[in-house]
Amino acid sequence: MPTQSEIKEFSGLIEGMAKEEGIGYMDAICHHCNETGLEVEMAATLISAALKSKIREEAQELNLLKKTSKLPI
Repeated sequence: MPTQSEIKEFSGLIEGMAKEEGIGYMDAICHHCNETGLEVEMAATLISAALKSKIREEAQELNLLKKTSKLPI
């Protein structure tokens, strides 16, 4: 079971990689796993709630998930 600090570090790394390289969050996770040899199943346990939300939004924009209703803010 990963610790909170490991989750925070991994999520920060993925968000930074996505911004630096101009790629999506899902692609950043796959790229990181390929580069480091980390299994995707293990990476899934390291994703924070905030990053999961960003991945969900990305998937909805790519029509991989059904779009959910959002209240205007």
